[in-house]
Amino acid sequence: MINDIGLILPELVLFLGAMGLLMLGAFSSKDATRAVDFGAIILLLVATLLSLGQSQNGYATAFNGAFVVDGFAALMKALTFVATAIAILMSRDFMAREKLARFEFSVLLVLAATGMGMMISANDLIALYMGIELQSLALYVVAAINRDSLRSTEAGLKYFVLGALSSGLLLYGASLIYGFSGSTEFAEIAKAFQPVDGQLPIAMTIGLVFLIAGLAFKISAVPFHMWTPDVYEGAPTAVTAFFAAAPKLAGMAIFLRVMLTAFPDAIIAWQQIIIFVSFASMLLGAFAAIGQQNIKRLMAYSSIGHMGFALVGFAAGSQDGVSGVVLYMTLYAIMTLGTFACILSMRREGGMVERIDNLAGLSQTRPFMAACLAIMMFSLAGIPPMAGFFGKLFVFRAAIDAGLYGLSILGVLSSVVGAYYYLRIVKIMYIDAPSDDNYQPMPRELSILSGVMAGFALLFFVYPAPLIDLSNIAAAALLNGAGTDVVTGLISRP
Repeated sequence: MINDIGLILPELVLFLGAMGLLMLGAFSSKDATRAVDFGAIILLLVATLLSLGQSQNGYATAFNGAFVVDGFAALMKALTFVATAIAILMSRDFMAREKLARFEFSVLLVLAATGMGMMISANDLIALYMGIELQSLALYVVAAINRDSLRSTEAGLKYFVLGALSSGLLLYGASLIYGFSGSTEFAEIAKAFQPVDGQLPIAMTIGLVFLIAGLAFKISAVPFHMWTPDVYEGAPTAVTAFFAAAPKLAGMAIFLRVMLTAFPDAIIAWQQIIIFVSFASMLLGAFAAIGQQNIKRLMAYSSIGHMGFALVGFAAGSQDGVSGVVLYMTLYAIMTLGTFACILSMRREGGMVERIDNLAGLSQTRPFMAACLAIMMFSLAGIPPMAGFFGKLFVFRAAIDAGLYGLSILGVLSSVVGAYYYLRIVKIMYIDAPSDDNYQPMPRELSILSGVMAGFALLFFVYPAPLIDLSNIAAAALLNGAGTDVVTGLISRP
């Protein structure tokens, strides 16, 4: 039991810390929002260090195999926790200006991060569902945290209803899988799901399809993307920034783990589904965003498209493919958080603005903000030598090595179409005439974060080896059961 507790230490620290912060906020004689915010950030950074340190234990399981710790889990949890901490830091000025500053917000994000950690390390269908629901229940609340806004309330309700539907699909698929395999453990499921004459029995395939549907909802992949544009637009911008990064990292991580450890021999069945979902997500993300005028809604369709690009590497089903997905998701999270740092700064005298047209002439009034946002747009579009280009390069290369030529070609074409709406924003900022109203200066925290992330996206090509090596280590840990220490592996890189 002591060993098991040691393996869930990051999640335990987050959960107990969240309870402590909740008590602090509830019983403090004065407003404790600032203290709770910084306490939550410290908790998340501590959990990040604990997660990275756990990779020194190699491949280890807890609670009769329901919970697994390896190099893949260590890296993905660390990325998720850091993204959550950055989202909290980015939200502070926005929540205060919009009179939404409540200590419960940071506590809910810490609880959501706890659920994400459980998801990433889940090695059992029951543990998977527990992690997903712990994350989802917290996210339903933060989506509707602005109780005085009809848009925010509508976003929370839509997310809750569609999230409940996706949970039902996932549970139905899990029950069918359990019925056929006789176990909820991924290793036992892998033994049961063996193709017969190169194909899975139809009943097994149905269970697999329902499970994929539930997981695809968590990463907002087509055709389970319906909630994304409305929730991104309706939720407070600080909440949208969080939704766009951390849950996507955790969702893609558990998607990879489930398919590649519970159904490694059934790739003939699930690969076709992933190819379709990837293709549909890339196309929808490319074309649906063209006519958008609200930048948050545009980022929602951008997110759908980027999940499609990440799934290109997933569809390859190889170690290079997994490595490409990990690299892509890491770069995507950095680019998205950097973009939302600029969006959170879109404020004039009358308050926040969200329309893309309001960015006209931004390069003349706020050159630093315009430069950071332009770099992020170029990177999201995948234009070399930006970081986003390398993410797409690695997933497309893995797909080509796996013989998925058609998917790779369609992905490149979708990327070309998607570049239009990213470059349109750059054109509006640098070519269109500025309006009479000027933007207020960027808050210090947001200017630092956006500058650092823009610098990373711009200069990633100078020394990409450390992140590529980390992605390779994580992929090897997931596919080979090797719990390589990600820290030692990085330091000892030749």
